[in-house]
Amino acid sequence: MEISEDSLFQSVKEIIRQSREKVFRIANSTLRLTYWQIGKLIVEDEQQRKERAEYGKYTLKKLSQKLTLEFGKGFDESNLRNMRSSYHIFPICDALRHELSWTHYRLLIRLDHADKMNYYINESVQNNWNYRDLKRQINFHSK
Repeated sequence: MEISEDSLFQSVKEIIRQSREKVFRIANSTLRLTYWQIGKLIVEDEQQRKERAEYGKYTLKKLSQKLTLEFGKGFDESNLRNMRSSYHIFPICDALRHELSWTHYRLLIRLDHADKMNYYINESVQNNWNYRDLKRQINFHSK
């Protein structure tokens, strides 16, 4: 049985699409876990020190500089604070939904109430919202 050119193209295209989606999910999950673990280490290190204000000013800045030199962008002080916040808000890594990306969580941790956060998490998953969709919904409802 011979496969038509279009059928072959469609079959190959679907395999590539599914593979890319799978790679994206795995990479995204790994990134979320990595950032959560970094946040955990920062919190644990911070808790061993007495002068918390000093910690934020010096240690995060120094850590950010070293990580940025070693790994490039993505490790500025702001993102390190987001990692720390993600651990505070989700102290159990399994609480992070695999359907959502780190960019979703960076936006969600800025919300002022846990109920709001849970609402937007559930809506994002149910409606398959990407980061821009989520941001648009949060901005729309906060007006």
